[in-house]
Amino acid sequence: MSLTDEFIAEIKAEFPSFRVVSKEGDGFSKLIDVALRVITLGGQSEYLTRYYTVIFHTLYVPGGWEATDDVERVITLRHERIHLRQVKRYTPAGMAVLYLVPFFPLGLAYGRARIEWEAYTETIRATAEMRGLDAARSPWLRKHIVEQFVSGAYGWMWPFRGQVNRWYDRALAQIEAEISGSGGGHSTMGGVTSTKKGDSR
Repeated sequence: MSLTDEFIAEIKAEFPSFRVVSKEGDGFSKLIDVALRVITLGGQSEYLTRYYTVIFHTLYVPGGWEATDDVERVITLRHERIHLRQVKRYTPAGMAVLYLVPFFPLGLAYGRARIEWEAYTETIRATAEMRGLDAARSPWLRKHIVEQFVSGAYGWMWPFRGQVNRWYDRALAQIEAEISGSGGGHSTMGGVTSTKKGDSR
């Protein structure tokens, strides 16, 4: 059994109705793609081909999921499990309000930024635990995550690069302390694998 299969089984133990659906050929995903292209004036044009999306207890994945590196899939799933827990914590309706309303749907979407920051902190933690601290410290990973907040990918949800970098510094320091305290952080499972085909939402 792959690491992915084991982790999906772990998610299903917590969320029995969890399922993975490909965006390829999925009409609902195509409608969302069109809407995002319009709303963001083309800033988000890779929803179908690059981004992973949790809606209720379903994870919608772009094409190539099965061919993605096993460790990278688990890192993605750990991010998405945070969203599943957020839906449970806030309820689906509450999650929608937090994601779309405060303060504005575009440009200053603080609710969405905090929701995503919790999940991206888990991305950093999972990277550190599965690939080593050097991978979590990599300039590429930092740039990649920061861009999700300041670019049109998420509707410029918090376009303050300096503040997002400070969030990253604090999260990384906490994770380094956690791993150092547990005596881990020395083993890796290869270098950072680009998520060019798979970003999380």
